[in-house]
Amino acid sequence: MRWRGGRRSTNIEDRRGSRAKSGLLGGSIGTIVLVLVAMYFGVDPSFLIEGMQSANVGSTSSTRPSAEDLENDPLADMVSVVIADTEDVWKEIFAAQGRRYQEPTLVMFTGSTRSACGLGQAAMGPFYCPADQKAYIDLGFYEDMRSRFKAPGDFAQAYVIAHEIGHHVQNLLGVSGKVHQLKQQVSQAEANRLSVRLELQADCFAGVWANRAHRTARNITLESGDVEEALNAASAIGDDRLQRQSRGTVVPESFTHGTSEQRQRWFRAGLESGNPDSCDTFGASRL
Repeated sequence: MRWRGGRRSTNIEDRRGSRAKSGLLGGSIGTIVLVLVAMYFGVDPSFLIEGMQSANVGSTSSTRPSAEDLENDPLADMVSVVIADTEDVWKEIFAAQGRRYQEPTLVMFTGSTRSACGLGQAAMGPFYCPADQKAYIDLGFYEDMRSRFKAPGDFAQAYVIAHEIGHHVQNLLGVSGKVHQLKQQVSQAEANRLSVRLELQADCFAGVWANRAHRTARNITLESGDVEEALNAASAIGDDRLQRQSRGTVVPESFTHGTSEQRQRWFRAGLESGNPDSCDTFGASRL
């Protein structure tokens, strides 16, 4: 993936080196909750931690990284360029639909940090909080992708960011809120199935971004092998593969993100079409 020379986003908060105080989610209760979701990728804490939207979890310091800061930190620099490109792509898509795209903020942190959805920890993986419209990532997760998930590559890293921005798009469109309401009215198994459709749509939206980013080549350009990197990453974090690795068995009714095959297929659907209309996972008869 060629990205150097691309526009850098100004919607970046750098909280690395600071840790959130435990606050109301601290102690053993918060740890237990977070351990339960640690194996999953891209968990949205607002759907798991009821009533925490207004929790006071202490304070952390943050800065807006300067151009010089980014130049001295290639990984953070790449993330900033990817975020900038998602801003450009989704702004155009929303404008074509007569909507205004509200740019999210990406928070880089180390270990743990506060969010409007509660306390975020690195073990949870990257996540999006609709209550503050921020995506959160400990950049150390990329090392986990390389070593634990065997999914290296800069475009695999970009896919992670694009997936979380996909959740932001869902939030702006009202999809996330509707799903959250529906999940309160159904069984746990059905709630899990709704979560799967939500996550697969975010994968498809990531593919839409990749298509548009490559076509315009404003900030990034895909190179040979990039698509395979993203598909490998999508496969590596499928529920079936993660469960098999951690438990030795697969429990389909407990899936919340989709199988490896489903995640690959929906990312490819967005990538091939470049059209958000192709991402209707809720109306699809086959996931």
